[in-house]
Amino acid sequence: MGRIHSPRRGSMQFSPRSRAARPYARVRTWPISKEVKLLGFAGYKAGMTHTFVLDIRKDTPTTNQEVFTPVTVLECPPLSVFAVRVYEKTPYGLNLNAEFWTDKVSKFLPRATDIPKKSPSAPEKLTGNHITVLVHTKPFDIDLKKTPEIFEIAVGGEKFEDKLNYAKSLLGKEIHVSDLFKEGELVDVTAVSKGKGTQGPIKRFHVKLQKRKHSRSLIHRHVGSIGDRAAYVRFTVPMSGQMGYQTRTDFNKLIVKIGKLGEQITPSGGFLNYGAVQNDFVLIKGSVPGAVKRLVRFKLAVRPPSQFKIQRPNVTYVSLASKQGK
Repeated sequence: MGRIHSPRRGSMQFSPRSRAARPYARVRTWPISKEVKLLGFAGYKAGMTHTFVLDIRKDTPTTNQEVFTPVTVLECPPLSVFAVRVYEKTPYGLNLNAEFWTDKVSKFLPRATDIPKKSPSAPEKLTGNHITVLVHTKPFDIDLKKTPEIFEIAVGGEKFEDKLNYAKSLLGKEIHVSDLFKEGELVDVTAVSKGKGTQGPIKRFHVKLQKRKHSRSLIHRHVGSIGDRAAYVRFTVPMSGQMGYQTRTDFNKLIVKIGKLGEQITPSGGFLNYGAVQNDFVLIKGSVPGAVKRLVRFKLAVRPPSQFKIQRPNVTYVSLASKQGK
């Protein structure tokens, strides 16, 4: 009889599978852009719906036909820029060289961070090679909550002076998603996934249920072996533990539509557990990580396909049917 063998259960790519430190993600990698502009944005996940998009590609079975396309709706109120940071790249990481704030900050910002009594101003001479802007969201504009989220967005460009002048011009202003992105672009979506608590190895790693005599010993949902008993248990052995509520990134997601009127996308009765979309919105093809009302961050694609060309999708229909059930 041949040796029974099967590949291991569960991927080691995401080990250790621990809980995220906060409910919104941190972006560590940014795309390279020659154009001087912000490289990312963020929005709140409202829900999903479906559309019909005209296929304008050549030599495909659905050329010039309407294709059913599921989309995720992100409500994107404007972001407010309240500080600029200048970093110096070193062999040991980024070192903060300078940070300067705007004089006018939102009354809700102290809920999220400490406000300095005297706002730091920009020094006369600045050196560095990496610039980011500190922004905060405005969930109070869409009646979601009062405490904003704070995060950094990198500034693209080649020359340090151009990036610095651009960041200074944004200080104290609001930025809209339509200023940075356009329909037909590819983006990388990052968010904290839905939390599922502590789960066993069957659900967490898709280990097979015990069969035959093993099942009669009242052990159904355990792993068959945890390794050599004379040594410690390896971390690669599928075990129970935290599942979900972890930072995940989906690459190369297509922006189907960017709009400013929430009535164009809000279904009858509103989205489940969210309500009506009241502000700017983005439709992203397919699903994205995260629960409803959670902040989802997206940036220009880091590794788009080499033959990809930006083509504006022709959306012929957006479903506004009620999501409330019967």
